Amino acid sequence: MRFDRMTSKAQEALRAAVDSATRRGNPELYPEHVLRELLEQPEGIVTPIVTKAGGNPRDLTGLLERKITEYPRVSGAAAEPQLSRRSLALFQRAEDESKTLKDQYISTEHLLLGAVKADKDVASMLEKVGLTYDKLLAAVAAVRGAHRVTDRDPEGKF
Repeated sequence: MRFDRMTSKAQEALRAAVDSATRRGNPELYPEHVLRELLEQPEGIVTPIVTKAGGNPRDLTGLLERKITEYPRVSGAAAEPQLSRRSLALFQRAEDESKTLKDQYISTEHLLLGAVKADKDVASMLEKVGLTYDKLLAAVAAVRGAHRVTDRDPEGKF
């Protein structure tokens, strides 16, 4: 996974997820950390995609938050969390999604789509709020087309 191939919004979400996991004392970074931050991102595209696909972003955030509180915590000096095996699979799948969509960079929507394909726990949470890969993929196309703006390059420009 080449993090330098991620858009600025994707990098921001990853940094926020690492910060969140660190503050919580989680020794590993999980896909739920990343998705929660994608949903919380100001002016991000993930919340509109979830909404367009028929999901409720608040309900999804609540499910993610509940799962995150179950993760192990360590006390003492706050070390930066390591990527969990599940997160590594998420980032690899996001890279695959960017190639499939013929995008030059890995963006936040690729992380969302990658999470559904790479992680059964996340896919289950998304299904609980009525979201599937196909619905999200259609919403990505609709949101991209409607706004003519994406975060597909490192500076967040079209």
